[in-house]
Amino acid sequence: MLFGDEHVRRYEETDGEEGHDWQKGAPVLILTTKGRKTGQDRKFALIYQEHEGDYVVVASKGGADSHPGWYLNLQENPEVKVQVKADKFTARARTASEQEKAVLWPKMAAVWPDYDEYQKKTDRPIPVVVLERQG
Repeated sequence: MLFGDEHVRRYEETDGEEGHDWQKGAPVLILTTKGRKTGQDRKFALIYQEHEGDYVVVASKGGADSHPGWYLNLQENPEVKVQVKADKFTARARTASEQEKAVLWPKMAAVWPDYDEYQKKTDRPIPVVVLERQG
């Protein structure tokens, strides 16, 4: 099973042939953010779902009490790069509103039920992020 940097590397080398379909069949994309301190590209393999032409990811960090670094990065700079299989594009990331989250959370938990467990582990409201394709 692929994790972390190795997951990103194999996904990019194979245009998602390796790494798109992950544990329990969850689909994965690659999100590239600009590091908020370094300005360097930071890449993350994240479970996603498509919703009305956009892509949706969850800033869960396994239910930790702090947000994942990639989420803090995109709050600083919402312009991101996304790769879904061989499709590479720029996107604008935004946190879903409470109304959107009410629709999107169950959709994400359906593909990765652990999200519900992660939310029980922390008082932090876990953000749902919408990646809107640009151009």
